[in-house]
Amino acid sequence: MESPALFAFGSRPVSMPNIAPGDAAMIQYTSGTTGFPKGAVLSHRGLVNNARFYATRCGATEKTSWVNVMPMFHTSGCGMVTLGCLQAGCRMVLISLFDPEVVLDQLEACRANIILGVPTMVVALLDAQEIRPRDLSALKVVSCGGSMVAPELVRRVQNLMGAGFSTLYGQTEHCPVITQHHLSDGIEDICNTAGQPVAQTEVSIRSVDDNRAVAIGEVGEICARGPCVLLEFNDNPKATSETVHADGWLHTGDLGRMDARGYVSVTGRVKEMIIRGGENHFPAEIENCLLEHPDVAEVAVVGLPDPKWGELIGAFIRRSKPLAKAELHAHCRANMSPQKTPNVWVQVDEFPLTGSGKIQKFILRDRFAAGDFHEL
Repeated sequence: MESPALFAFGSRPVSMPNIAPGDAAMIQYTSGTTGFPKGAVLSHRGLVNNARFYATRCGATEKTSWVNVMPMFHTSGCGMVTLGCLQAGCRMVLISLFDPEVVLDQLEACRANIILGVPTMVVALLDAQEIRPRDLSALKVVSCGGSMVAPELVRRVQNLMGAGFSTLYGQTEHCPVITQHHLSDGIEDICNTAGQPVAQTEVSIRSVDDNRAVAIGEVGEICARGPCVLLEFNDNPKATSETVHADGWLHTGDLGRMDARGYVSVTGRVKEMIIRGGENHFPAEIENCLLEHPDVAEVAVVGLPDPKWGELIGAFIRRSKPLAKAELHAHCRANMSPQKTPNVWVQVDEFPLTGSGKIQKFILRDRFAAGDFHEL
């Protein structure tokens, strides 16, 4: 039944309200990779500055052409790229629906210099480029974030697209970029870190147990503080107080470490950390190892409930060609400590994704428990 509120109307205000930089600009919903999305209230100051910091580090100028494939309902599309291009004064080519063939054609036709995508998008572009190569000689930077980026993905971008690679790390609650690579960073930093904090942003790695800053190189929760932190969660004061502490630190829920230069490496989500027999395992490390196998296209490592061990390590894999469980097992044993090798192997044809293209691991876990998958 239609609601009268859908057709309600009224007079327009005579004058526009006075807006301050710190006022709310929009409500953006979190991706929902670990649970139900929450509405993050973001400020004008946070969105505009974050986009400028990001675009500047990507090297955007008035002469840049940037193909925007990110959804406009997300901070990546309407914030990072749109507001970044606006402040750089450069051309933005907007793609209405992500199709790797269309995107590659536009990258070639527009002589585009920069593109931002989540890893699932970049993998699709690489697969299509491998089948039908385009002239991407103008492409300078493939910017990638939204989930962990594997070294193999970086190498494929360099080989198939001839472009530089810039990993970023962030979340909706920070408008969204927290750390990002510099264009001058070497391959080791690009493959193994998510870069340094963007301008006007403090980053601290803090203990999950007592909230104290941990030592350089130790794993803890990644926390950020600065003008880009959300104002609040809409109509959810409990979530706000749990996420942004009184000292101003935004607790991201992500695990990571920082080196002496301030480069941050993301190891996984606090909620996704797998505790098998009392030992902590970080999914990102296992995922990156598996992605080094040439026949593994995409992978998600998930903790699966087990009455004996508490949790088992489950690897959900999309393969580029048939691959035996024994071969995957041998690959892990040759490249990681034995206890990190997955116990459960599942082949999937596709992953459940959020609207912004991130894998929803909690759905994989629920579907496995419901018997929707069969082990290899």
